[in-house]
Amino acid sequence: MLTDTAIRKAKPIDKAYKLSDSGGLYLLIKPNGARYWRMKYRHAGKEKLLSFGVYPAISLADARERREQARRLIANDIDPGEAKRAAKEEKAQQGIMVVDTFKRVACDWMAWRSARGETATTTANKDRWRLESYLFPYIGHRPIAEITPLELRDVLKKAEDAGKRETASRVKITAGQVFRWAMLEGRAQADITASLRGLFTTPKPTHRATITEPVRIGELLRAIDAFSGQFVTLCALRLAPLVFVRPGELRKAEWQEIDLEGAVWRIPGERMKMKAPHVVPLSTQAVGILGELHGLTGIGRYVFPSIRTLTRPMSENTVNAALRRLGYAKDEMTGHGFRSMAASRLNELGWNPDAIERQLAHAELNKVRAAYTHAAHYLEERKRMMQAWANYLDELRNGASIVSFHRKAGQRA
Repeated sequence: MLTDTAIRKAKPIDKAYKLSDSGGLYLLIKPNGARYWRMKYRHAGKEKLLSFGVYPAISLADARERREQARRLIANDIDPGEAKRAAKEEKAQQGIMVVDTFKRVACDWMAWRSARGETATTTANKDRWRLESYLFPYIGHRPIAEITPLELRDVLKKAEDAGKRETASRVKITAGQVFRWAMLEGRAQADITASLRGLFTTPKPTHRATITEPVRIGELLRAIDAFSGQFVTLCALRLAPLVFVRPGELRKAEWQEIDLEGAVWRIPGERMKMKAPHVVPLSTQAVGILGELHGLTGIGRYVFPSIRTLTRPMSENTVNAALRRLGYAKDEMTGHGFRSMAASRLNELGWNPDAIERQLAHAELNKVRAAYTHAAHYLEERKRMMQAWANYLDELRNGASIVSFHRKAGQRA
């Protein structure tokens, strides 16, 4: 017998498989994570199959109730599959079939996506907010098959007219995802957002401020060393250029993730933007900074706790505020800028672009390459690169303007 716990723990594999309940009921788990309720039965000597919908939109209890209804029909020599088709036809003829409104379909899409477990909570929450704030109030009640491109355009224009052009663009993207999913489910005939291509486009992103000139990098590092604020903030500033992770990954670092003896920081997938575990080799300089800090914050959970409590990480504004205090305006340098700094200089200095991208934990768009670019790929090369990078920063800090990495013979660049 199935349980909700067993269903939630079941993971997709490279081929579809079944989780059986009883009475012919089972849950079919596809490689993409989708979960479909099915019931196998026999009628008139033939084996047949019934579909009960998608989990979790259809719960275990719901599926069992539908199974029992089907079994009662079979006991009375009625084919439940034929009965289901006849009922649909009758409802269609009577004009009382449940209408697939945009809101109903969008909610089903969100439930389906949640069941797959591939969407970050932050992303799902933003999509829900866009739907509830900008789409449901105007077209939520409308049959999805009847919504026209002009109708959707007018809805999006409300956001644009309010000065929220980027929001309008992202609402259009979310609406398009709903329409395309509805098409695959047979609940809509077209993705009407395709007709709005070119309208409400997202403005070109402004690149985060950074410093890439060697002399100015040296000046920045010396300014950081002279920082007179909180010691925890100083350590975050000193570590940021050495590990060049995303600001959120840095400030939420936990001591249990860091192996000082092994000189490695293993960030779990749930804390990464791309939801994949990430390995950060630690240079001797990074280990030294963390070793100093461990005596102060090592008794708690977070490497960089809030100044008010050890139970929360430092504020997301702390590093940027410290940079402002050092005299760097927001259009000169940001906490995120340490990533661009490293990416720019490491590429200029001839390091393997794949190793750099792997260390930056960027999404691998080519699925073939992605299969080979997992958390530990290029790890030995990345270890050498991270130590060489730390040494390079030391030389810039000491006033050098042109520094070359010194590699072992035969080392891949």
